Amino acid sequence: MAAVNLRLGDLVWGKLGRYPPWPGKIVNPPKDLKKPRGKKCFFVKFFGTEDHAWIKVEQLKPYHAHKEEMIKINKGKRFQQAVDAVEEFLKKAKGKDQASSHNSNEEKNRRNSSEERGKQSAGEEKRKAGLSEGKLKKSTGEGKKRASSVSSERGSKSPLKRALDQSPRKRGRPPKDEKDLTIPESSTVKRVMTGTVAGFKWPPGVSEPVKDGDPHFHHFLLSQTEKPAVCYQAITKKLKVCEEETGSTSIQAADSTAVNGSITPTDKKIGFLGLGLMGSGIVSNLLKMGHTVTVWNRTAEKCDLFIQEGARLGRTPAEVVSTCDITFACVSDPKAAKDLVLGPSGVLQGIRPGKCYVDMSTVDADTVTELAQVIVSRGGRFLEAPVSGNQQLSNDGMLVILAAGDRGLYEDCSSCFQAMGKTSFFLGEVGNAAKMMLIVNMVQGSFMATIAEGLTLAQVTGQSQQTLLDILNQGQLASIFLDQKCQNILQGNFKPDFYLKYIQKDLRLAIALGDSVNHPTPMAAAANEVYKRAKALDQSDNDMSAVYRAYIH
Repeated sequence: MAAVNLRLGDLVWGKLGRYPPWPGKIVNPPKDLKKPRGKKCFFVKFFGTEDHAWIKVEQLKPYHAHKEEMIKINKGKRFQQAVDAVEEFLKKAKGKDQASSHNSNEEKNRRNSSEERGKQSAGEEKRKAGLSEGKLKKSTGEGKKRASSVSSERGSKSPLKRALDQSPRKRGRPPKDEKDLTIPESSTVKRVMTGTVAGFKWPPGVSEPVKDGDPHFHHFLLSQTEKPAVCYQAITKKLKVCEEETGSTSIQAADSTAVNGSITPTDKKIGFLGLGLMGSGIVSNLLKMGHTVTVWNRTAEKCDLFIQEGARLGRTPAEVVSTCDITFACVSDPKAAKDLVLGPSGVLQGIRPGKCYVDMSTVDADTVTELAQVIVSRGGRFLEAPVSGNQQLSNDGMLVILAAGDRGLYEDCSSCFQAMGKTSFFLGEVGNAAKMMLIVNMVQGSFMATIAEGLTLAQVTGQSQQTLLDILNQGQLASIFLDQKCQNILQGNFKPDFYLKYIQKDLRLAIALGDSVNHPTPMAAAANEVYKRAKALDQSDNDMSAVYRAYIH
C-alpha cells in the first residue's frame, strides 16, 4: 500500500479488533502513555465506541478518500451511527472554522485600517521633519554633514533589522506566549470534547491518584508502565494503579495490543494443550506476537495448521511440559482437566522443579485446587487463568483473563496474556478465579435464556422480533452480545461461538457453588432447566443462542 501522509487531527479509517474498518481521529495520547516501539503508528480515538489504540500507519486510510468504499462494504447500525457521528463532528468543526474565519477577517480589516492610519501619520511626521531640517540647513550651513550622519545611522540599523529577521523566533521557535499556536493538545482535546465524540478524559498528574471504589482491584496498563504507584484515568475508562493493599490485583493490557503487534514476547518456551474454539484463537495470537509455542491436541490433526504457522508439535502432554518453561491448557470440563494432568503421559509426568502450568479451563474451585496441589507437590508452579469470551474474541485477542495462584508466574505470563486478551485480573489464591468465572458465565447464560424467552414471547403475541431487537439496541441493555445473539436467532444461524453444552455445564457448576455456601441461585436454576431442555433437543454442539429452540418445541 502506498505511503499515506497523516498527521494529528486527521480523520481516518482504522482496523481495530473485532470491528470492520472503523472511523476515528488521530489525537494526542495521554501524556504518560508511551508510544509502542517499532513501526510508525498514531494514537486513534474511534467514533461511536469506547475504543482507542495505537494503530500502525499502514493500517490507516484517510477518511474522505475511502468513505464511499467503506460505507458500501459495511451496513451495520452501529457502523452507520459511527459514520453519522463523524459527519456531525465535521459539521460542528466547519461551523467553528467559519466563525474563526469571520473573526479573522474582521481582525485583518481592523489591522489594515490601523496600518493605513499609521502610514498617513508617519507621512505627515516625515513631511514636518523635512521642513524642520531644511530650516536647520539654512540657519547653520551644516545640512550636508547632517544628511551624511543620518544616512550613516540608517545604514547601521539595517544589519540589526536583518539580524532580528533571522532570530530563532523568526525561524519557527515560538516565544512562551505563542507556544500553544503550534499543535496544541488543549485545542485538540477541546475540539473533540465539543464534537459528537465527547468523553475524552486525559489522565491526571502522577501526584493526583484516582481513588478506586473497590480496594480489592488495582488497574494498570501492563505494556505501558512499570511504576505500580502511578494512576491513570484513560479515555472513558478508569485504569488505575495504586499501592498494593491486598493480594488481589488486576492487570489491564493496553487496548488492542495484539492487534497492533506492539508486544515484546517472552523468551520463555511456551506450551499449549487443547485446540478447541478458545485454544485455537489463543495459540494463533501467541504465534503472531512472536512467542515460541509447542502444541498438543487430543485430535492431532488440529495441530497441522499451527505447525504451518511456526508452532512445534508435542507428542504427549508430558513431553510438552518437560520441553517448555510455561505450559497452558484449555479443555472442556473438570473431567478433561483432571485427565490431562493425571492420565497416562499426562502433565504431571512432565513436571519437575521450576516447570510452570497454567490451566485456562473453566472448572470448579475444588478441581483446580486439586490440580494445583499435585503440581506444586512435584516442585512445579501453578496458575489458574480461565478466560471470559467466545471464539470471535479469542481470534481477535480480546479475551478477559481471570487468574489466581502463583503471583510470580502471573507476571511471567504478561506478554502471553497481552497477546491473547485485552484485560487480565489477578484474584489471589487458587480457586478464586474459578469461582469468579462461574459467576460471570452464570450471569451470561441466564441473560441468554432471558433473551430467547423474550423473542419467543414477542412472536407468540404477534410482535415483531426485529422491532424488539431494535428497541433493545437503543436502550440500556444494548451490547454486542445482545445484538449478535439476537441476530443468530433471527437468522437461524447457530454455528457455535460458545457451545451450548459448555454454558449449561457452567450453570450447573455455579448452582453447585451456591449450594456449597447455602446461597440461593433461583434464576440460574431456571435457566439451567431451559438449557437442559435444549440439550435434549440435540442442541449441545450448537451455539448457546440455540437455547431459543427450547422455547419453540
